[in-house]
Amino acid sequence: MLKHTSIIRVKYADTDAMGIVYNGRYLEYFEVGRTELLRAHGLPYSQVENAGYQLPLLEAYVRYKIPARYDDLIEVEAAVDKLYSSKIHIDYVLRRQATGEILATGHTEHVFIKKGSIKPVRPPAFYLNALKKYFENY
Repeated sequence: MLKHTSIIRVKYADTDAMGIVYNGRYLEYFEVGRTELLRAHGLPYSQVENAGYQLPLLEAYVRYKIPARYDDLIEVEAAVDKLYSSKIHIDYVLRRQATGEILATGHTEHVFIKKGSIKPVRPPAFYLNALKKYFENY
C-alpha cells in the first residue's frame, strides 16, 4: 500500500458564512493529498504530464463527518492499494490535527490517458517502476 499524509491550514476564504469549510473545498484538499502522495514517491504530476500522460477524474466521493473550521490544521491522508490497473483509486481521510477527529472520508478514481486522447491506457512503466516497491503482491 502507498500512503502519504499532507498538512493543510484552513484559510478564511475556504469557509462559508457559518464559519465552516465550504463542502467543495474538500475535493481541493483531496487534490493536495493526491499530488503530494505522488510527489513524495518520486512522481510529481508534472513528470506524468511531461511524459505525455494525463489522469482525468472519473469519480469523486466525499462523506462529511464533522465540519472543519477556519485556521484548523487538517491532516490529509491519501492511500493507493492497487498498482496495476489503468484506473487509480485513491482513498482519503481528513483529520483535525489537534484532536485526531475524522472530518471527512472519500475517494477519487482517475484513469491514465495519453495526451490528446480520451482512451484509457495502461499505466506507464515509469509509474509502475517508481511505485512497485510499495506493493507486496506486484
